[in-house]
Amino acid sequence: MIVPVILSGGSGTRLWPLSRKMHPKQLLPLLNKTTLLQDTVNRFKTAADIDHAVVICNESYRFMVAEQVRQSEINNVDIILEPFGRNTAPAIALAAFNAIKDENDPVLLVLPADHDIRDVDSFLAAVNTGQKQSESGNLVTFGIVPDKPETGYGYINAGDSIGDNCYQVAGFVEKPDKNTAESYIEQGSYYWNSGMFMFKASTYLNALERLAPAMFEACQKAYSKSQKDMDFVRIDEASFESCPSDSIDYAIMEKVDNAVVIPVDIGWSDVGSWAALHDIGDTDAMNNRIIGDVETEASKNCYIRAESKLVVALGVDDLIVVDTDDALLVAHRGKVQDIKNIVEKLHNDGRDEVMLHKSVCRPWGCYQGIDSSDRFQAKRITVKPGAVLSLQMHHHRSEHWVVVNGTAKVTKGDEEFVLSENESTYIPLGVKHRLENIGKIPLEIIEVQTGSYLGEDDIVRFDDVYGRSEK
Repeated sequence: MIVPVILSGGSGTRLWPLSRKMHPKQLLPLLNKTTLLQDTVNRFKTAADIDHAVVICNESYRFMVAEQVRQSEINNVDIILEPFGRNTAPAIALAAFNAIKDENDPVLLVLPADHDIRDVDSFLAAVNTGQKQSESGNLVTFGIVPDKPETGYGYINAGDSIGDNCYQVAGFVEKPDKNTAESYIEQGSYYWNSGMFMFKASTYLNALERLAPAMFEACQKAYSKSQKDMDFVRIDEASFESCPSDSIDYAIMEKVDNAVVIPVDIGWSDVGSWAALHDIGDTDAMNNRIIGDVETEASKNCYIRAESKLVVALGVDDLIVVDTDDALLVAHRGKVQDIKNIVEKLHNDGRDEVMLHKSVCRPWGCYQGIDSSDRFQAKRITVKPGAVLSLQMHHHRSEHWVVVNGTAKVTKGDEEFVLSENESTYIPLGVKHRLENIGKIPLEIIEVQTGSYLGEDDIVRFDDVYGRSEK
C-alpha cells in the first residue's frame, strides 16, 4: 500500500500579491479551477494502490486545507497539524508515526503540495518503480531530467545503475552557479532535486533514529501525545517545540548508503515564481500568458493576471503584471526572484497586504472588506448553508448587520430571532452574539463595524463548533 504524504506548509512569497502569508500558493487556483493542493491529491484518483493520503500543514491553514481536501477526489485524508514549522524531516517523521499507528508499514510517497506535473501517467509509472525499490528497503528520490542549466535548484548526481531506470545516489549538491550547472548538463548524470521521496515508514524512522536521535525522540513523543480534533490530528505543542529543525536531505538522504534516484521526465515545475507560471501555461501568438480581463497591444513575453479590474498592456515586453483587489505588482521577468525582498520590506512596514487578501476564508464561509476608515469598516460576509459562527462579543466595536441574501438566525444577548432579505439588526458593544445560516442557499450580509478598535483580534469566543479559541 502507498500513502501519499503531502507537505503543505510553505508560504510562497515569490508569488505575492496572489500568495499571502495566511493564504499561500498551494491553496490557490493558479493553473486551473482547482488549487495546487487539490491537483496534488487528485493525481492519485486512478492509482489502484492508493485510497488514503496524509496532508501536513500548520494551524493557520487548517480549515482551508480541510475544505479543499473535502472537495478533492480522494475521500480518506488525514490532516496533521504542526504547531511549529520544523522543516521537512520532522514533518515526514510525524506522517511515518501516523502511518504505523495500527501496526501497518506502508510505503510513504512524500510530495510538496505546490508542484505541477503535466505527464501524470509517466509520474505514476515512476511511482510504481519507486514502490518496488522502497519495499526492498531503499530510500528513493526522484530526479527531474533537466532541460536547461538551472541555478535555482539543487542537483542529484546519479551513480551506478541498479536496473529498472534506478541509480545509486552518488551525491547531493547545492544550487550551482551557471558554469557549474552547464557542466552538470554536459555530464548527463545530474538531475534536479525535486523534493519528492518514497520509502517504507519503518525504513525512514529507523534511519532517523540512527542519524538524528533527538529529532526522532521529539517527534515520537509529540505524536504519542497527539489528539484527534474533528478532521485534524493535533501534534503536542510542548513536545514538538524541542524538535530540531532540518530537511530530509541533510538529516537523512545525504548520510545513508541505500538512497536511490529515479530520473523522471514528467513535465514538472515547482511553480516557484511568476516566470515559471508563464512558462508552464498556454500563451498567445506574442508569447503572453493572459488570465482575466486583459487587453494587449504590441506587447510580448508577458504574464498578465487581472483579478479585479480591466488591465491593458500597451507596447511592453518581458513584464509580470498581477492585479488583485488591494495590490498591483509590476515586475520585469528577470527580477521575479527578488519579490521576496519586497515582501520582507512590506512585512517590516506592517502592511496588511502581506498577510491577507481582502477576501478572507473562514471555516463557516468568508468575508470581504468593502471600505474602512479610522473608526468604521464595512464587510460583505458569506455564510455557507448550515454553518454557524462562534458565540462571541467585542470590547471595542459595535456592529450593524443587513441581510442581502438568504435567511439568518441571530443570537443577540438573551434573544434569538430570524432575519430575511432587507432586514437588519444592531449588535451593541459588549453584547454576546452569533450568526447562523438556517437556509439552503448562501447567507450574505453587509456588516458595518464602528468603534475605537476594529482589529480581528477583538473577539472573545464563548462557544465555537470549530474548536477555535482565537480568530
